[in-house]
Amino acid sequence: MSTSLDSITHRHVRIDGRSVHCAILGEGRPVLLIPGWPQTWYAWRHILQALAAQGFQAIAVDPPGTGDSDTPAHGYDTGAIAATLHAVMQQLGHARYQVVGHDVGMWVAYALASDQPDAVQRLAITEAVIPGLAEAPPVFVAPEDNIFLWHFMFNQVRDLPEALIAGRERAYLTFMFDRWAHRREAVACEVYIRAYAAPGGLSGGFGYYRAIPETIRQNQQRGRTPVAMPVLAIGAEHATANMPMDTMRAHAADLRGTMIADCGHFVMEEAPQAFLDQLLPFLLPDGAA
Repeated sequence: MSTSLDSITHRHVRIDGRSVHCAILGEGRPVLLIPGWPQTWYAWRHILQALAAQGFQAIAVDPPGTGDSDTPAHGYDTGAIAATLHAVMQQLGHARYQVVGHDVGMWVAYALASDQPDAVQRLAITEAVIPGLAEAPPVFVAPEDNIFLWHFMFNQVRDLPEALIAGRERAYLTFMFDRWAHRREAVACEVYIRAYAAPGGLSGGFGYYRAIPETIRQNQQRGRTPVAMPVLAIGAEHATANMPMDTMRAHAADLRGTMIADCGHFVMEEAPQAFLDQLLPFLLPDGAA
């Protein structure tokens, strides 16, 4: 079968009256792919094709409030988003599936694995720390040490970010891409700028940050019981490095991890083959295609 992007099926699954956009490629064992901020399902385009070629059905979502999914007014804590995405997978006919999450998608993926242990078979997470599991970052640090931190505070403020950024989305997001990427040319920045400049795009993305206090409360409960399924944690040399692995060390019964060299934050785009070299053996532990 073809694994080109032209073969992707785009579905809009309705959950509680709202639409969640899914980009689906391949047939076989289901894998849910959850992107982070400020990206969309398109961040997984290389991974979609590779998984489909290996006999998986890869399902990349636009989480609620992002991309082509509807933007709810509230409910951006990771428990609510995880419940929505689990309902999406059920509607697609998948009672059990594997999950891969990046950045804020890593927060959601962890919540999904913790809240739905009978559904999530394997959990792969990359390029984030998880609020409520990791120690809160310091405020008074040098600017060069704050490049991955300052937006956590800014994005949580009510209304002000939208007032300052509306009409200037390109400048704001370009600042992020320029500083978080190591291989900037590999990142589909224009796709994401268009998505977050669309009506509701800014507020939907910021909703995940504004829900951090509730996500922390939930994760303090989740963190009392390590997730039992196998977990793969991946960092990037020029971004979170070993922090994904360190974050999960006390919260996963079966943990393995790695750091991808010569790579920035947007790992699935900057180093797709290196990422797949770690991901595929994890998703295919028996070596079967």
